[in-house]
Parts: sequence; C-alpha cells; structure tokens
Amino acid sequence: MDIALTTPALLFPAISLLLLAYTSRFLTTAQLIRGLSANARDGKVPKASKQIKNLKKRVDLIKLMQILGVLSLLLCTFSMFLLFLEFKTFGNIIFGVSLILMCASLITAIFEISISTGAIEIELEGIKKYSKEHKKTKDADLDIKEVQEEIQTQLKKEEK
Repeated sequence: MDIALTTPALLFPAISLLLLAYTSRFLTTAQLIRGLSANARDGKVPKASKQIKNLKKRVDLIKLMQILGVLSLLLCTFSMFLLFLEFKTFGNIIFGVSLILMCASLITAIFEISISTGAIEIELEGIKKYSKEHKKTKDADLDIKEVQEEIQTQLKKEEK
C-alpha cells in the first residue's frame, strides 16, 4: 500500500493535542506532589504512603506516555521525509511504527487514568472519614442550639 506524503501530516494535530494533554496531566500531578510534600512537612498527611506510591506510578506512566508520543511524532515526520525522497516502502514502514507508538501511548494513558481514579478513591476515603467526624461535631452543635432554643422558649413562657 502506498500512502501520500500528506497522510502522515494528518497525525500532527492529533499528536500535538495528545502531548498537550499529557503535559497538563504531568503538571497537575507535579502540583499534587508539591502540595503533598508541603503537607508532609507540616505532619498533615494521612495515608501518605498510598498517595506517594500512587503518584510515583502516575509520574512514571505520564513520562512513558510523553516519550511514546514524541517518538511517534518524530517517526511520523521522518516517514514524511522518506516519502518525500520517494523511499515509499521505508516511509510506509516508519509511518506504521509511528502509529504503533501512538497506540502504545494511548494505552499507557488508559492505565494512568485508572491509577488516577485510584488516587481519587484514596482522597474520598479521607473525606469520608473527615465528614463522619465533622458530622458528629455538627450534630453536637445542632443539639446545643436546639437545647438553647428550648430554654429560651421555656423562659419566654415563664415570663408570660
């Protein structure tokens, strides 16, 4: 099968957007790590080992996603160059390899997303625990307010 010189060029916008999304995920993860680090110094980190393990996996996967995406872009460009020089067989092969690398990058992204979901689960555990404690104190505050209102109502009745 022969492909035109413009066929690999069709992947440039897709690969560029993927790399932008990967960079965004990396920056968000780096921000989480910095926040976790600051909280660890203050001693405010419950479940830190789970979070650290999870974030390490995510950083490694994001790095792999970026590497595969960049290699895909490079090979796509190289295949265009080979097609330009009319080395059609090599151009087709290199283009096929760039497609495989892009697929590998996307599959890696799926794994990173599943780990990211695991990180959210860890956070939800902490929120659930906090909200139980918070609810108890909130309920206690409501009970005190109800008692105060009842006392005020009784006092008003007695004054009449």
